[in-house]
This record gives sequence, C-alpha cells and structure tokens, in this order.
Amino acid sequence: MSDGPAGDRVRTVYLGSGGFGAPALQRLAAHPRVELVGIVTAPARPVGRHAVLTPTPIATLADELGLAPVLTPERLRTSEAVASVLALAPALAVLADYGQIVPPALLDLPYGALNLHPSALPRFRGASPVPATIAAGDDDAAVSLMRMDAGLDTGPLVALTRVPLSGRETAPELEAHLAELAADLLDRSLDAWLDAALLAVPQATDGVVLTRPLRRADGALDPARPALELERLVRAYHPWPGTYAEFEGERLVVTAARVEGAAGSDLAGDLVRQGDEPALATADGRLVLERVTPPGKRSMSGADWLRGRRAHPG
Repeated sequence: MSDGPAGDRVRTVYLGSGGFGAPALQRLAAHPRVELVGIVTAPARPVGRHAVLTPTPIATLADELGLAPVLTPERLRTSEAVASVLALAPALAVLADYGQIVPPALLDLPYGALNLHPSALPRFRGASPVPATIAAGDDDAAVSLMRMDAGLDTGPLVALTRVPLSGRETAPELEAHLAELAADLLDRSLDAWLDAALLAVPQATDGVVLTRPLRRADGALDPARPALELERLVRAYHPWPGTYAEFEGERLVVTAARVEGAAGSDLAGDLVRQGDEPALATADGRLVLERVTPPGKRSMSGADWLRGRRAHPG
C-alpha cells in the first residue's frame, strides 16, 4: 500500500459506509505514511425490488483495492465489535460517512480519530449536512476535518476547505464534489497531523445548526413558502426524500423546477400555466415544474404531464 518502510507507517483503520468516503479511502490506501490495517463498514443490506443483498460502496471499493480485513459489525458499540477493531492495533482511525457512533476506545488512539464532514462546522452538524446546505441557499459549501470527541460532530477542527456554489447543484452532485475535496483535504493534512504540526482548534460556540435524518414528509412542497425556498428543496432532497406537490388529491413528484414571477391573480396552492409548463403558485412567485413523475408513471417533462392532464381531465 505504500513505498515507505513498514516501520515508518502509522497503523490505521478506516470507518465508512456511504459513497462520500470512497475517494478518501483511495487516497488513504495510497498514502506513504499509512499502513491501512482494516476497514470497518456497515453489513450488506437488501436493495431494490428484489431485495438483493448489496455491500456498502466502501466494502465494494475495499474489495477492488484488495484491502483486508473488512469488518461489518451491526453495532460498533458492542464490546465484541470494539475488540475486533482494537485487535488490529491501530494508532489512527479515519472516518467518513460511517453512520454510527464511534465508541470512546476508538477515539483515544495515539493519533486520535479524524472525521471528514461535508459542512463548515459547527454549521450543519448531524445526519444531512449536504441537503441542508442547498436548502439554506448558502453561497458556499465546505468539508471539515475534525478530531472526533464523544459529541455529535463537536470535536475540534483540524482543517477546512470551502467551495463556492452556483445555486443549481443537486444533492448528489454536491456530495460527489465534496467527496473529492474531502479526499484532497485529508491527503494534504495527514502528514502535518502525524507530525504534530497541525493543531486541532475548538469549534465556534455560535452558529451551530444540528441536522437530522430526512423523512418522506419533509419533501412536501408547501405553497405557503416562497417559490425560491421550494426550488432549493427540489435540488436538496433529490433523490431522498424527494419532493412532491398535491393537486386534486394526486401526489406529483417534482424532480426539477425553476422560479418565475407571480401573476396578480395567483393564489398560493393553485396549479397555473407558465407558457406550456405547469407551475405551483406560492406565497411569493411561481415554482415552474420542469420535470415530474405522476403516480404509477415514468418521469416526464412538466409540459408533457400538463398536456396529458388537459387531455384526460377526469
């Protein structure tokens, strides 16, 4: 895994499950100061209509890179799981998008536990920082490298990098970009961290925002809110939990939208026409529905859906 002598390398375990952490794992596996002695990830889960048992993106990548062992504890906090990780004799843990609380025994390694988090901490701690960044309309996004402590994303900051936003990013696009930035940040910070030349600085105590896991109900497009806020939700909540509007009892999934100005006759909640396209009248402006998925049908343009609706009013 490296060109340097084994004695110069730091025994390291990597903890991750989601795809956000894949580029960082690739960099870590190639880092000359790292001896990657184990991967910890979630167990394989049933996926799709046929419930095919599917390993995590990190488990798949570890297999491709020939990394072993790969540990898949259901709960990392059990004594058995902790013992299995400590048996690898790690001196450093690196974590990205793992999804479980890390027990104290793994936080207290000689070089600690470093976590890559896709926000400018303390802004957007918790489970859904990328959607929260888009939904808030922030001008930029960030990746933080922090030394983990017992709190939820409360540990001191080691390094941070920012990237400006265009205002058109969807959550998957932004996450993929931040994943690459996270890998770069880890790669250029690791030597200084291992040499004690990079200090961890406590997070600010103001500006703390705690995010939670998203639920299906979060995707409701409430016309009492401004169209600009709803357009952000369409991008932030793709693909999960998705966003939808209700028209005459029909739930219409909205996957792309834009904002236009309101007409004087608009009433919030009404379905109106914006040229050939449907639009949701809101408290401030119109949310033009550029791409939608009607119940039981394929994805289509909003214009096609509106034509079909007029042709079949019942």
